[in-house]
Parts: sequence; C-alpha cells; structure tokens
Amino acid sequence: MAVRALRGAIQVSANERQPILDGAGTLVQTVLDRNGVRPEDIISIVFTATPDLTAEFPAYAARQLGLSDVPLLCATEIDVPGAMPRVLRLLAHVSTDRARSELRHVYLDGAAELRTDLPR
Repeated sequence: MAVRALRGAIQVSANERQPILDGAGTLVQTVLDRNGVRPEDIISIVFTATPDLTAEFPAYAARQLGLSDVPLLCATEIDVPGAMPRVLRLLAHVSTDRARSELRHVYLDGAAELRTDLPR
C-alpha cells in the first residue's frame, strides 16, 4: 500500500459554530466517500481555515464522524489579499492501493471555483 494525499475545500456560510461543523463534516465525508477510503485507512488529516473562521475547530467535525483515533490538526490559512473568504481546506493522508491519478480531490460549494481544472 502507498501513502497518498487527498485535498478538498468547502466554503461555509458564516463564522458560526454550526456552519463550520456542517461544512467540515460534509467535506470529510465526501472526500472519504468519493475515494472509497475507510476510517482505518486514514493516517492523518490537516485542516486549514481562512482567518475569518474562528468559531470552531474543523477537526471537531471529524471527531463527530467517529474519527476518534486519527491524528488531526487545525491551522490558519495565510491571509492573502482578495482570497476567497470562509474556506475550510483539508489535506488527508491515506493508505491506499489506488494510483495517484485515480484519486478524486473534492471542492464543494463556492470553493469549487478554487479548482476549476477538476471535474465536478
């Protein structure tokens, strides 16, 4: 098995606890589902949030999904002028037999505009 990295992002509606948890949960679940990743295949997940999202840790949403034994880390995305607001990102490291070209990165809602090169 190889270690591979999966990327994803979602734009949330507000800097409020529930939109952050809902968005992060949707993002994690969609990345796992689209790539056939089981919880035991996850090595770690790094979450970032744009500086305008401070109401909750996105990693808490992964814990609510049952990922209690997966190392999780949250960080703040760099504050680039003019960047899209209210964006949660993730970088998941997984064990998989799939080739890198078979992986499907996930960009949801407004964040889909960040990667217009990917199929939707």
